[in-house]
Amino acid sequence: MKAVTGTSTTQKQGFFQQFKKQLSFQMFVWLGLFFLLLFHYLPMFGIIIAFKDYRISTGIQGIFSSPWAGWKHFEAFFNDYNFNNLVRNTLALSFLKVIFSYPIPILLAILLNEVRNAFFKRFVQTVSYLPHFISWVVVSGIAYTFFSADYGIVNDLLLSTGIINQPLDVLTNPDSFWGFAVSSAIWKEAGWWTIIFLAAITGIDPALHEAAEIDGASRIKRIWYITLPGLKGASIVVLILTIGSILGGGLVGSNFEQAMLFGNPLNSDTSQIIQTYAFNVGLAEGRFSFATAIDLMQSVISVILIFSSNYIAKRVSGSSLF
Repeated sequence: MKAVTGTSTTQKQGFFQQFKKQLSFQMFVWLGLFFLLLFHYLPMFGIIIAFKDYRISTGIQGIFSSPWAGWKHFEAFFNDYNFNNLVRNTLALSFLKVIFSYPIPILLAILLNEVRNAFFKRFVQTVSYLPHFISWVVVSGIAYTFFSADYGIVNDLLLSTGIINQPLDVLTNPDSFWGFAVSSAIWKEAGWWTIIFLAAITGIDPALHEAAEIDGASRIKRIWYITLPGLKGASIVVLILTIGSILGGGLVGSNFEQAMLFGNPLNSDTSQIIQTYAFNVGLAEGRFSFATAIDLMQSVISVILIFSSNYIAKRVSGSSLF
């Protein structure tokens, strides 16, 4: 009995000593967990108002005391005259981003890996992922400076050189919104995701490339038969995460920010999406239950997509996220 007690005491002492050594790291971890709990999990109890007729005047107590509405707000959204247009814009923008943004970080990582000039490689890496740290508010300001029909640098340059006769309405034309949103999102986020694929490439055994080179394999063949298969695991994980967040923009995200910042009455036919509609209705009209129902529906769809894509990836390739 004494031996067991002594062992337990020793284990506790060892635990606290180890914890003390890792105190600075533990603080970072627990602060992160606290942030996650405070801003992501605690607010989830408010989801209940999606099934109630909640009024902001009732305060927090109204979340529990408001009358039940059942599926009323979900049905109201499905019957909304904007429903078809909102779903079309959201899905079109999201799928275009997935189609065009998913291959680019992989291609960029492979190209950078083949660069032998270390300075040029680091320079391109830095330039490509720096836009990730620029907020969409700043990006919108840059976009208006370059592409505004009234004072944009690009229009001034094209007009002065005689390439065009009238300014390009890139920011107000509904036909150009999807293309502009996709291209600007790729410019902002592609370099950041390239870091993940570069890390995966460094994990490939160099002996495979050396053996293939000795056997006479060209650079293209080494990329096709060694580098790409080595990226399989990372690619599947990123693809699952992309599909799970497809309603928000997938790999490059930012559907909401782009629609809010670049959307205007002139291009609203293609720029208004489900997220901005819920935001505007919830705040401008005070229909908090209606807006919560819309966001809850999107969250449920995203969870289903994550589990479905993970299951399919596991059955097809044997690799999965969980």
